[in-house]
Amino acid sequence: MKVAITGATGFVGSNLVKRLCEQGTQVFVLTRNAVKAEKVFPASAFPNVEIVAAPSANQAEWGRVLSQCDGVVNLAGEPIGEGRWTPTRKQEILNSRKLTTANLVSAIAQANPKPQVLVNASAIGFYGTSETATFDETSASGNDFLAEVCRAWEAEAEKVKDAGVRLVILRLGIVLGDGGALAKMVTPFKLFAGGPIGSGKQWFSWIHIDDVVSLIIQALNDNNMAGVYNATAPQPVRMHELCQNLGKVLHRPSWLPVPSLAIEALLGDGAVVVLEGQQVLPKRTQESGFNFKFENIQPALKDILG
Repeated sequence: MKVAITGATGFVGSNLVKRLCEQGTQVFVLTRNAVKAEKVFPASAFPNVEIVAAPSANQAEWGRVLSQCDGVVNLAGEPIGEGRWTPTRKQEILNSRKLTTANLVSAIAQANPKPQVLVNASAIGFYGTSETATFDETSASGNDFLAEVCRAWEAEAEKVKDAGVRLVILRLGIVLGDGGALAKMVTPFKLFAGGPIGSGKQWFSWIHIDDVVSLIIQALNDNNMAGVYNATAPQPVRMHELCQNLGKVLHRPSWLPVPSLAIEALLGDGAVVVLEGQQVLPKRTQESGFNFKFENIQPALKDILG
């Protein structure tokens, strides 16, 4: 199998490339920063990886590569949890998803032959935030900035169906692994200053990195999968429960709350993701036959931090 990936040097992407290579898959890394990609995927360690230095506007180069591929995974997008959401930053977050996806879909349409499937990332931010509601793949979209971004992102991906290509959209929850969001949360606990963020009542819909990678690979291979699937564990937790389990796994106290004002000062508008959250269930994902390796938070944290 041959797979092209955008966003391959990110947290999810790098783990996906590693697993695919272990399975003997040939991977094309589509990147605007070949120097960075070569550092992440040195040829000596990743002989199955070909790094394709192509700007997103160069659809002809992308089309050349995509015509060799069985599937495509689109993980491109600026991180949403770094820095304040200034107007400029918001535009970068939107454009990095919407425009890259539009260019990728156009390149897929031009490829001959075409890949059979596009697995496109989205996020549970699609649903908006709530302390009381429960969301699954059939739930309506929210009305905040992240919901707007996800709608625009998914709308561009939907156009690939006009080219006769199967589309799977994975709405990712907060991915837990050796890096990413968890790395930022662990530091205060190691300093004996950990505790729930904000009220502690907000929902935290998470997924282990191993399950994200497995779900992406299933979506690439299972011709019966099409449409939207939530990439979240079946057992979301409240923030206070997450922090209690972090404390247990790290053998640290978890009693010192992080005030909302501190998070708002750090993230600005982006604080809503952490302070409000949402309870998202993977109904269609489970109906697809996907088996989660980590359904509950404590075993997941032990596997990552133990």
